Amino acid sequence: VQLQASGGGLVQAGGSLKLACAASGISFSIWGMGWHRQAPGKQRELVATITSAGSTNYADSVKGRFTISRDNAKNTMYLQMNSLKPEDTAVYYCNAWILSHNSWGQGTLVTVSS
Repeated sequence: VQLQASGGGLVQAGGSLKLACAASGISFSIWGMGWHRQAPGKQRELVATITSAGSTNYADSVKGRFTISRDNAKNTMYLQMNSLKPEDTAVYYCNAWILSHNSWGQGTLVTVSS
């Protein structure tokens, strides 16, 4: 399984970014996918998940601001982040899971300036 995250960068508070996670080596459509993030000095935390059926789940801190989606034809998952806050600054990681398998990609850094 290979997961390649992209789309991070520097944005001002209130701005938007869209992250992408391209998957290879798996039958993408049957895997659950998710985004997690880790801020400096903090533990990694769940941001959002999307199942193979398209059901979504969000951390309370991002509900109403972030939207997770997937394009099975492109083997890619997305995270649209709007109304960004400085506290959203973190390295964002994508992961893929099925049954007992859980794979992680490298992170992409999101920095939100105040």
